[in-house]
Amino acid sequence: MSSVFSRIIAGELPGRFVYRDEEVAAFLSIEPVAYGHVLVVPVAEVDKWTDLPPKLWAQLNDVAQTIGRAVIECFNAERAGYLIAGFEVPHAHIHVFPANDMSGYDLSAAMPADSTDPEKMDEAARLLRQALDTDESGRLNQA
Repeated sequence: MSSVFSRIIAGELPGRFVYRDEEVAAFLSIEPVAYGHVLVVPVAEVDKWTDLPPKLWAQLNDVAQTIGRAVIECFNAERAGYLIAGFEVPHAHIHVFPANDMSGYDLSAAMPADSTDPEKMDEAARLLRQALDTDESGRLNQA
């Protein structure tokens, strides 16, 4: 059975994409620690980050770093938080989020999906796509 992330990538479930290429997808977390919390995932369904091929792991981190810069800029954050947990969904992923302190590193304190403000989520996605120069599907805009 496909992971929830595979289903989002396939378009079977909704997602607010901010980046996407053939190997990596990035979309907003539905249970964010802060607005602008992004999940960076490989398109290939691999459970543990330690099982990713080195080239794909490097690409995932390159995208996470680019998104981290955008998160800092868009949300006036001191830093971009970076976290790998992996227990909540069996599909490797990197959490990237606005961080001004250590509170974002406690995923158990994330906002429940039904308590997020859809307008704030849409605005967070819009700001990140603008900074990354991507369209609503997360693909880079063509010049």
